[in-house]
Amino acid sequence: MLVDKLNTNTEMDEVINDIIMLKAQNDREAQSMDVIFTERREKEDMIRAVEEDIVQEKQAAQDIIKKMSADKQAKYTEMKATNEELLQELYSHQEELDALMSRKETFEADLLHSQAKQEAVMLHEKLLELENRRDAMLAEDRNMGSPQEERERLFKQVKENNQEIASMERQLSEIREKISHLTEEMRQLDADMEEHQGERTQKYKELQKREEEIDSYLNTFEENKCQEQQLIRDTQSSVVALLEHSSRNISRLQQLSAVTAQELRSMQDDLSFKETEMQKSQSTARGLSSESERLQQDLLKVEQLEGKVGTELQTLRDQLELMTRELHTYRDLDALKAAGEDRKKRLQEDRVTLTQRKDTFKKMLHKMNEEYESLKNQLQENETHVELTNMERKWQHLEQNNFVMKEFIASKGVESDYRPVVKNVNKQLQEYNKILVDTLQGTRN
Repeated sequence: MLVDKLNTNTEMDEVINDIIMLKAQNDREAQSMDVIFTERREKEDMIRAVEEDIVQEKQAAQDIIKKMSADKQAKYTEMKATNEELLQELYSHQEELDALMSRKETFEADLLHSQAKQEAVMLHEKLLELENRRDAMLAEDRNMGSPQEERERLFKQVKENNQEIASMERQLSEIREKISHLTEEMRQLDADMEEHQGERTQKYKELQKREEEIDSYLNTFEENKCQEQQLIRDTQSSVVALLEHSSRNISRLQQLSAVTAQELRSMQDDLSFKETEMQKSQSTARGLSSESERLQQDLLKVEQLEGKVGTELQTLRDQLELMTRELHTYRDLDALKAAGEDRKKRLQEDRVTLTQRKDTFKKMLHKMNEEYESLKNQLQENETHVELTNMERKWQHLEQNNFVMKEFIASKGVESDYRPVVKNVNKQLQEYNKILVDTLQGTRN
């Protein structure tokens, strides 16, 4: 700016005024720099003082650790090593996580700005969906066999159903025999327990009621079984007929080259009808399978009821035996009274003994509480313990202050970086001095 003024023949007074203004500005900036330098020196002194305090606290902590027992020192060393390992592992995982997050953000940004990649992702997802559908269709195709295999499978299923029905009939016969046996036992028990009233008699009546329910269920079950067997036979006949028609139609399909269009349509209609009938037979077979499962569940319930009845009968026998023993016991009232008096005497003696022990334990507990309070007060009054507690608190406080001061100094260091300002000021001073020298020389000439 001064060079421009000199080139434009500006008056010397204006140049001198500008020099004075710049000098005043430089003085203010130098004063501000001095203040910043002073603050920085004070902060550095504070940091050194805090670091010295930290060193002293660490030294005091080391002295305290040295005074500890060998077991506590070993435990402290082990915990310190474990802490360092965990910190290293934490830093490693954090770096790995940062790298992965950076890669993820990069990939997401690339995917967001790339239409082709988005389409590729959509196509890849669609391809996976189509592959899953293809695998499902192939699996379904593998599960579906030829008509001959379907026929064999249905025959096998019908055979298995017949075997299950025969097995269920045998089990029902066994259950009937067991129920009749239990009924006979219950009648015998009713005859033996006629003189006993109340809850036991009610339980017998409940068992009789359950027996009647079982008989009613078995009667209806026989009728339902006959109906289901007739339905199975009808379904078997229908399945066999449909399979025979399907086999004939398949053999005819192999000779389609010699069949007219009308016959082909007729065969197609017949095939559609047979497929419909086949689906109906399959649904009927599924219904029979579900009915068989239901019957098996009913059989399981009957077996569970049988077990419950047996358990209750055993309970009643035990109660009857207990009552018999009690009757024998309570016949001799004098002996029971003498035994009661002896037991009362023993209990009174035990009560006196326990009362004495209770008083002794109370005294011991009171004494131990006093010792505990005394040791607690001694520990609180112990200078080493108090000093260690205060030093730990002070150490934490100093660590926190040190961290805050480091952050503050780092921020102020960035704000008070004076080197560019000094360089700029020196450069301007050199330019001003040169301009003044040139101006004075020109004025003298």
